[in-house]
This record gives sequence, structure tokens and C-alpha cells, in this order.
Amino acid sequence: MENTVFNRTENESGGRRVSTKVYNLVIGLVLCWGFFASWMIVKMIPYKSLVDINIWVFFGGYFASCFIGFFIFTKSVNPFVSFIGYNFVVVPFGLIINIVVHQYDPGLVQSAIRVTGLVTFVMMVLGSLYPAFFSKISRVLSISLIIVIVVEMVEIFILGIHHGIIDWIVVVIFCGYVGLDWSRANRIPKTVDNAVDSAASLYMDIIILFLRILRIMGRRN
Repeated sequence: MENTVFNRTENESGGRRVSTKVYNLVIGLVLCWGFFASWMIVKMIPYKSLVDINIWVFFGGYFASCFIGFFIFTKSVNPFVSFIGYNFVVVPFGLIINIVVHQYDPGLVQSAIRVTGLVTFVMMVLGSLYPAFFSKISRVLSISLIIVIVVEMVEIFILGIHHGIIDWIVVVIFCGYVGLDWSRANRIPKTVDNAVDSAASLYMDIIILFLRILRIMGRRN
């Protein structure tokens, strides 16, 4: 489903315009809330209670919650409503993080967090410096992601294998998405709602990036 947030014009962006500092602060705070909520899910919900859930029920609920959340925050121009939609995305992502991180040593997880944070910072800086470049590669990123998803699904569910190179390709793609979404976030009208919606998109980019980096580092160790 297309993320229409980054296509918003002045007329399509509700709410009062805010300064760049306030706009970026809201993005940062919303991202921090998402990371904190994910951490709380890992700490508070027992890993075993999740793996005991029927896999079809789990992933059915996961995709339903993500779809609902994505629909809410992309369609709403009310920051409070968009924040609710954001949380519909954060919760299922947090459950996935919970399942994944329990398979790795805590020290390795912390290292993956540091690497993800550094990569994210670098890509945001590049997104600010070279917005035109990231705009040009947006279609390439979308096509590449679709191809990778199809190939990975065939490998896992039909061939029963997984090539490590897929993880590296996904990391490259989502590095591109972090830079792209950050550059697009600073191109649309600066309202609180747009800041919340932009943070939601960046949150998904960063979490997917983290999970793949963790997988790569876990395999190397």
C-alpha cells in the first residue's frame, strides 16, 4: 500500500505549521516512544507466550494490526489519531522484536542497536544533504524490495532455504529508505501530524534495518 503521507501538499496537511526545530523534535519524540514501547514489550511479555501462539493466528493479527495502523496514520490529519495508528504498528513490530532478540546474546543485541543507530544517523544526514538523489532512487528501492520479498518467500516456503545475501540486500534497501523517508519528511509541510506520520514510516524502516543487522551479526558470531 502506497504511503501517501509524503505526497501531501499544503492543502492536504491539516493543522498549524510549526518551526523546523519543533517538527524534528516531534519526529524524534515519536520515534523514541516507539522504541521505548518496543523495549517494554520485550521486557514485559514472556517470549514463550508468543511462540506458543498458532503461527497463522499470530501473523494474521500482525498484518491486520499493521494494516489498520498504516491506514489510520496515512489517512488522518489529526496528530492524536495518527499517533493511535502509529501504536497499532508499534505493537506488532514489538512482538516480532521480542521473538527475534530472545534468540541472541544480549551483548550482540546491544551491538546491533549501536550499529543501527549509527547507520540511521548517517543515512539521515545523507538524506538531508542529497534529497534529489534519494528521490531519484525511490522507484528502484520499491522495485528492489518487491523482488526481494518474492525471492525470500520462495526460498523459505517452497525451497526451505535462506541465503545470507538476502539480509545484506535488505539492509542496503532500508538504508536507502531511511535516507529517502527522512528527506521526504523534511520536504512536506511541517505540521505536527506530518511529523507523527513521518516518524511512523521511519520507525518501520529502522526496525526492519535493526532486525536484519542483528541477523547478519548473529550469523557472523
